[in-house]
Formats: sequence, structure tokens, C-alpha cells
Amino acid sequence: MLNVGLTGGIATGKSTVVRMLVKKGARVIDHDALVHTLQEPGRPVWNRIVEAFGREILDAGGRIDRKKLGVLVFGDEGRRKALEGIVHPAVLEEAQRERDRIGRKDERAIVLSDIPLLLEVGMQGLFDLILLVYAPPEVQIARVMKRNNMTRDEAVARLEAQMPIDEKLKRADVVIRNDGTMKELQQRVDEVWQELLSRERAKRE
Repeated sequence: MLNVGLTGGIATGKSTVVRMLVKKGARVIDHDALVHTLQEPGRPVWNRIVEAFGREILDAGGRIDRKKLGVLVFGDEGRRKALEGIVHPAVLEEAQRERDRIGRKDERAIVLSDIPLLLEVGMQGLFDLILLVYAPPEVQIARVMKRNNMTRDEAVARLEAQMPIDEKLKRADVVIRNDGTMKELQQRVDEVWQELLSRERAKRE
């Protein structure tokens, strides 16, 4: 089994690449989806977050309002670290359980762990390799402006809130560049899939 850490930046087209790789046979563990599941009302992570941040972060239905929680932790490193200390270990544990389940069913699986902030939180050591979906910053800005109906300044601010994509590029093992046509993207995904299969075989042997 090959454990691939998959990441990208805003508007690089990571979701499109994930869909293409799933069609090839990749298995995906979506860390954002795991966070949502673990924060369901009544679950241990939900309880710990409510204990730490108070019931005012809940909506009328008792669910954690991510915007309210975001306002509390944004710009407050102590609170952000407290939240990460609750969420990250639980997500990693659940992701490992999912990887184990996949491995029991298919020992040759290519498992993609889809983690937007993989490099920001220093998780690269958990994987056999890091796969980056890349688009140049100017392409990211143009896409964010169009997709989110934002001004250039607003789009630039979004990008500046993340690790620069060119910094991520230096830390990636395999790169899928996505600033051309869909046909070009599919060709690159096909090439990368063959490389992943080859790496998985080499790991087993």
C-alpha cells in the first residue's frame, strides 16, 4: 500500500485532480470531512471543543458554527493551538483507522490523504510521498476572483493567508501542474498514476 499526502492551494484544482485519481482506482481519505464528522454533536471532539470555547460557538441546532469558532481563534495563537490540540490528534487517529481498513481489503491500494494544510502543520513525515496540485499564483488569483466574485485585493489576501504555493512546490515529491487545458491535466494525472503504481510496487518489493 502506498500512502500519499495530497495537498494544494486555493483554486489550484485539487478537487478535480482527486476525482480523476479516484476514477483511476485511488482511495481517498478526506481530512476535512473527518473533521466535520468528529465535530458532530455529542461526539468526544465536540464535547472537548465546547468545554474549551463555550456554548456560544454552537448554532441553534447544537452544531459547532465554524464561523463563530473561527472568529475566536483567528489571530489568537494560544486558542488556535488549543483547538488544533483537540482536533488534529483525533483526525490523525481516525485517518489511520481508515488506512488500516483500506489496507486489509487491498494491500496494493494507493491511498490519498487529502489535507489542505498538510505542509503548514508539518505532517509530511507521515506519508511515503507528497503530491502537490500546483497552479502559479497569478492563475490562483484569477480563479479566486472569478469563482468567489472577489476583487483582486480580496483574492490576494486569501492567498496570503496560506503558505505560498511556490514554497509548497519546493517540498513536494510529485507535482501535478494545473494551469492548462483539461486534456493536459488528464494527461498529467495519467502519468502520475503510473508513477504511483510503480512506487507502490517498489515499496512492496
